Amino acid sequence: MASESSKIWSVFSLAAALGAATVAKKGLNTTWLKATGKQPPANPADPDVDIWEAVAWAALSGTLIQIARMLATRKAANYYARSTGHMPPGLGADRFDEDAPTPAS
Repeated sequence: MASESSKIWSVFSLAAALGAATVAKKGLNTTWLKATGKQPPANPADPDVDIWEAVAWAALSGTLIQIARMLATRKAANYYARSTGHMPPGLGADRFDEDAPTPAS
């Protein structure tokens, strides 16, 4: 059962993250076009793309897409927990374990 639960969660969280990333990317593309009057860089690593445009696009798109994915995965985890009565495999409250070794200072 745990293996099946793990597989269900993997598919569910992947679908939520990909959906959120797709929606965020479309929104970013539209916003970039309206703000700059240009299409976003297809490949920011291209030397023909202005360095500041490439940096701005990489920072903005990377940050916002990751935030969208994280929020979607959190929402999916909440739905999963409500549906099954337990948190998804691998997720749970971060707790300080007094028995765990601590890194040397």
